[in-house]
Amino acid sequence: MATANEAATVVESSPSQGLADSEFRQLQAQLRDRWRSTDDFDTHEHHIVVVPSLSLDQEELFKIEGVNHYEERLLFSLIRLRNPKTRMVYVTSQPLHPSIVDYYLELLPGIPSSHARERLTLFAAYDGSRKPLSQKLLERPRLLERLRRAVNPQIAYMTCYNSTPWERELSLALGLPLLALDPDLLHWGTKSGSREIFKRCGIPHPIGSELVFDEQALATVTAEVWEQDPSLRRIVIKLNQGFSGEGNAILQLGPLAAVAPGSASHRDRADAILAAFSTLSFQCRTETWVHFSTKVPELGAIAEAFVEGDHKESPSVQGRITPLGEVEILSTHDQELGGPDGQIFLGCSFPARPGYRLAIQEMGQRIGQELARQGALERYGVDFIAVAKGDPSAPEWDLQAIEINLRKGGTTHPLMAMKMLTEGHFHQADGLFYTKQEQVRYYHASDNLQKPHYRGLLPSDLMDIIVTKQLHFNSISGVGAAFHLMGCLSEHGKVGLTCIGTSPDHAREIYDQVVAALDESTVG
Repeated sequence: MATANEAATVVESSPSQGLADSEFRQLQAQLRDRWRSTDDFDTHEHHIVVVPSLSLDQEELFKIEGVNHYEERLLFSLIRLRNPKTRMVYVTSQPLHPSIVDYYLELLPGIPSSHARERLTLFAAYDGSRKPLSQKLLERPRLLERLRRAVNPQIAYMTCYNSTPWERELSLALGLPLLALDPDLLHWGTKSGSREIFKRCGIPHPIGSELVFDEQALATVTAEVWEQDPSLRRIVIKLNQGFSGEGNAILQLGPLAAVAPGSASHRDRADAILAAFSTLSFQCRTETWVHFSTKVPELGAIAEAFVEGDHKESPSVQGRITPLGEVEILSTHDQELGGPDGQIFLGCSFPARPGYRLAIQEMGQRIGQELARQGALERYGVDFIAVAKGDPSAPEWDLQAIEINLRKGGTTHPLMAMKMLTEGHFHQADGLFYTKQEQVRYYHASDNLQKPHYRGLLPSDLMDIIVTKQLHFNSISGVGAAFHLMGCLSEHGKVGLTCIGTSPDHAREIYDQVVAALDESTVG
């Protein structure tokens, strides 16, 4: 069977695709009247279909333990049910456990959970296979018909995790506008597309290569990157469509000193690099060059200078392009990265450090405006590397943009959790978040709290432990922990959480207390 991208390539060449594209654009134009910001309390009737399909390269995706439960991460979309006339349809590959759904509904402030539950309809494809959820739905015409009957198509729209030709086809099949990027613009969210946007916007970014699709060409452009900066110690090899850092590999240049620029010809250098690809350091412990190299012709790859530094941070900025064409900055974060070379996203803290918070907001605004000019819509995130220079107590920060993500990434649901729990708002002038009572709040969040001894815990066990230790979010004090990915816990010993505090240290303290409580209850 053709992949989503292959299918898109075939269909786009046919006359019928031109009609479909026109119909899709007409549907999206209706979003201007149907969409409302989550910041607004809206008493008008709206219907929303949430399809949290992870429509990414499935081999790359399934390197992540418990990824089949990641469809739960958009359950924070239930925040829209606080609007009393909003109805929501939430679709998953496998049925959600009722206790997980009840947990999110009980977090909704200002409305009885029973009232929200009556306006929520759950559907499942009953299919745990390695296919995007959107594809599974398209393969089930009877289920599609039930989805159509569950909403009023005159006031409904569809939202998703990321947008691909599968989501466009599903949008057309349901006759609902898609609150997401037009898949024709996906290039701008790839590694190579990101670099092009950075260049257009004058955003500093590392030395890097053009996009290539075979090993020999990849060795050649890697040699060219090294030649641009002979002082490089490492080069990152990136699949053009990676996920959570799992598509990155590190080439150590020390062992190749004999062919360094100035010591050998370009051809000898490229040949040595080609031979050295078998020694790449991969971020996924099960990855090998033999397998990785098969993805290069399919996805493409680039070479990019590894940003060195004794003190480095990994901030990001999140924004949104509304159906009205407005660009809004939503948040900034310092990301917590792990893996062999610090390339894999583990969690984040809000907001980013004050030393560069407003700078990345300004760059994020420029990038968002360029994306809007290209026709992009909805969420985007920009990842940076920040290297401290000068006085350690008051450093200057060298900022380098790394990539753009045109999807709801790992920093989306923690912010949605904070908004759901506090009814607050982000203030762009200072980059802080204020509750309904105008109190500043911070959070530390993770998708990857995972330990072997957590296996076997049920969501109800998790709640027992957290409530006993009084660590659950307290709506009166406005601090505490909220959880996601609870479906991962029993099988994989993995759970996600957002810990909200009155300071960055307080948020991290709550996180540490949650870990200690879980360890105490499961060890020994």
